Amino acid sequence: MVFNAKVKKMEQVLVTKNGKMNKKFIEEVVTELVGEEALPIVFYLRGKKRISEFIIAEELDLEIHKTRNLLYRLYEHNIVQFLRKKDKIKGWYICYWDFNELIISELVKKLASNKVKQIRERLEREKTNTFYMCKNACVRMTFDDSIEYNFKCPECGNIMQEQDNSRTIEFLQNRLKELN
Repeated sequence: MVFNAKVKKMEQVLVTKNGKMNKKFIEEVVTELVGEEALPIVFYLRGKKRISEFIIAEELDLEIHKTRNLLYRLYEHNIVQFLRKKDKIKGWYICYWDFNELIISELVKKLASNKVKQIRERLEREKTNTFYMCKNACVRMTFDDSIEYNFKCPECGNIMQEQDNSRTIEFLQNRLKELN
């Protein structure tokens, strides 16, 4: 219940006074899901309708195959949508792209809930396992994995020592509190 209230509050922050999506959240979502290289395409498409992939590539000075690759990666997450039409003269199919600004708030919620889930899983793993690590910090293993290597580091050969993971547990608990 607390998480849902936080999400509703976050949705209010997502949209600016003029009804447009906050640029910071668009940057975070696109960078997290597709990568920084897709940001110019997203911001170019923002506010425009049905822009040809050739025009996008030309305007942003990108190669057409790189542009298509980024557009399809954005499309996998529904950040962009396209309409495919056949060119009557050449007979080729041309895609016309739009930025789907409405999906950003959903993706922010989804990313936040995934982070919370991952941190909870990691916290549970940290609480239920004993970890061993060599003095050079080459590898960190659970007790079961350490037994297989006779408590010797597979990287450097040093004897592995039990690791006190109380600070890691504390960090993960604090991170969960921040996200909730």
